[in-house]
Amino acid sequence: MIRKAILPAAGLGTRFLPATKASPKEMLPIVDKPMIQYSVEEADSCGISEFIIITGKNKRAIEDHFDSAFELEENLRQKGDNRLIDEITKHRSLRFAYIRQGRPIGLGNAILCAQPFANKESFAVLLGDDIIDPDDKLLSDMIKIYDKYNAPVIALKEIPSKDVSRYGVIDGVKIDEHLYRIKNLVEKPSVAETPSNLAILGRYILTPDIFEILKEMPPGRNGEYQLTDALNVLAKRRDVYGFLFKGRHYDAGDKFGFLQATISLALKRPEFSEQLKAYITNLSQTF
Repeated sequence: MIRKAILPAAGLGTRFLPATKASPKEMLPIVDKPMIQYSVEEADSCGISEFIIITGKNKRAIEDHFDSAFELEENLRQKGDNRLIDEITKHRSLRFAYIRQGRPIGLGNAILCAQPFANKESFAVLLGDDIIDPDDKLLSDMIKIYDKYNAPVIALKEIPSKDVSRYGVIDGVKIDEHLYRIKNLVEKPSVAETPSNLAILGRYILTPDIFEILKEMPPGRNGEYQLTDALNVLAKRRDVYGFLFKGRHYDAGDKFGFLQATISLALKRPEFSEQLKAYITNLSQTF
């Protein structure tokens, strides 16, 4: 079983300055939930109940968000607002722990910080920038593949070839419509050097042998410890699978992707849908 999830959240959030100068990027709201909550709810829906969040300076708001808020709950209780009480307490059965990453020196280092938490178990990694539509079951499908092959699984998505320099990209052997056995991974290749247009999406099921590789690995691009580099080593030692996701995904680490996620998820909400559609229609006629 996959019982544990790691959520890296120690980045500086520079693409969202000045909003993230003193507030965590992970707490930016998409409709009425902070970005990181979508990842927690996605993992929770797969039966994952233990979370380690890798944090850094100015990230205390994340801890407060998943903690109890007695005065707020009591205020809502006096008002009889049971709906909101249920909303802010629904994650209370989950277990959260927080580990500080001293410096944001790469995703590989962030994962290594969580080794004591993993305790020799396989685990999920969810990058909060990547928002998956709640009706699409990416992580649960990945867990099924892990259960079948007892091997690491990486989420993939097809991207335009011109965009490969923004992503980690894989070279692999196609097993079926959605599944690849990965031979090689390249971090942010040029268009001329890329082995494919299959990019790594921010969802992973990893086995504990990744930690020994991360410990021995030298820094890579920009002096950071890249998880992609460690996975490349792992793929030489054992089978690593890539699951091609064809559902709805939003790159909320990008400003335009954040806007796309906000609009798309708001349109799924009955209380906003019709008004928002009418507003967008009128707006498109204005501009």
